[in-house]
Amino acid sequence: MRTVETIDYERPWLYQRQREAIFHAERYGLIEASTKSGKTWGCIVWLLEQAMGGRRGTAYWWIAPSYQQAEIAFRRLKGKLPRRLCQPNEARLTIALGNGAVVWFKSGERPDGLYGEDVHAAVIDEASRLREEAWHAVRTTLTATQGPVRIIGNVKGRRNWFYALARRAEAGEPGMRYAKLIAADAIAAGVLDAAEVEDARRALPEAVFRELYLAEPSDDGGNPFGLAAIAECVTDGVSGTPPACWGWDLAKSQDWTVGVALDLEGRVCRFERWQAPWQETIEGVRAATGDAPALVDATGVGDPVVEALQRGGGGNFEGFKFTAQSKQQLMEGLAVAIQRQEVRFPEGMIRVELEQFEYEYSRTGVRYAAPEGAHDDCVCALALAWRKAAEVQPGAGVLGWMMQQLAGQQKQQVPDPLPWRTARLGRRDDPVPASGVETDIYAEARRKLGLNPEHVCVRCGGRIGASRVTDGVQSWHPECR
Repeated sequence: MRTVETIDYERPWLYQRQREAIFHAERYGLIEASTKSGKTWGCIVWLLEQAMGGRRGTAYWWIAPSYQQAEIAFRRLKGKLPRRLCQPNEARLTIALGNGAVVWFKSGERPDGLYGEDVHAAVIDEASRLREEAWHAVRTTLTATQGPVRIIGNVKGRRNWFYALARRAEAGEPGMRYAKLIAADAIAAGVLDAAEVEDARRALPEAVFRELYLAEPSDDGGNPFGLAAIAECVTDGVSGTPPACWGWDLAKSQDWTVGVALDLEGRVCRFERWQAPWQETIEGVRAATGDAPALVDATGVGDPVVEALQRGGGGNFEGFKFTAQSKQQLMEGLAVAIQRQEVRFPEGMIRVELEQFEYEYSRTGVRYAAPEGAHDDCVCALALAWRKAAEVQPGAGVLGWMMQQLAGQQKQQVPDPLPWRTARLGRRDDPVPASGVETDIYAEARRKLGLNPEHVCVRCGGRIGASRVTDGVQSWHPECR
């Protein structure tokens, strides 16, 4: 007859943010963390508790980039468990528990060797330094068991699978949970010494320190906006002032419908983000926008949505066709606005998407997009809103610069360069330049912004009202498609 022994277990002490980051009900846990913030020990405890709930023959995996790193975690767990309760195997880096479950500590250096097993729970350690193929292999081992996984690591640039997957979790993808543990959290919990962190700040290059201790990725050189410029544009929250215009990026497949409203100062004053059927989306866009001017994604399935918005007196809705050329112009306009701090936005998904946005050169030009698996809905909505703002208050940023130039040339006091900012909401009157020099600069500003000042339909030649479609360069009547 087998003797069954009952063991009283009390979870080792973990600080609150550490517990919240690791112990939750979501299947996928993505944790970007500072070095020595407790991510590894917390996940060792989590994996042990998963194995304690297992049965004979069930497997639980700890995957690290190298054998040496896997051995570190093995020794940490082995050193905490009473020998009578486990059977460690130094050669295979396994720990068998009394219930027959086995915790394995493996290297991800050879991903092909990870296929085949049925794993009931897993931890991927130092994920930013692990090959993506290893993650693919581990994911297959969790298929039959539908087991949970915790993916942890330091931040290491932006062009890696861990960073991309963390952004999906941060965006709220179902079944995923995102957390960040930084040095300040560990210092507050008494886990890390503040003086030691300050010494690291002085000793390390700033970009390295920010990645290792603040979990802030360095710029890989592929961001068109500039990380420092993005940070300078962040505000405490939405402005709360009335919208001057809206930009709407409509959901496609797994994307989100996102609406961004800017006030007359270029600040985000409203932010909407949802996933819903098309009819609900149409009603939601119409209700949120009201009578403010709006530029709406009219690409593909967005075309009939824009038509529906324009029916029934929705003359404030204008469609925008995304092409490689029009998107390039749209993003370059937004990049100029961000680098000049002419647009402001709150902390959150807008900043996240702006920071992960990329560009690359190809034979046909410059391609702007989010990394594979990530979203750019917020970036597109903000860019559309800024484009629309250039029509509500045309060339505002360029005209501000223009007036500064004229002040130096003419040596005299120049009137308010942005008189339309005091106009009523939605007014489209253009300012009247005061001299030939102003006229030339103003015309050039509008040309660079890609605006069609006459709003003439390029297909029939007639003048266009508020309801029109544009590809970023030319405009036409909705009925002249």
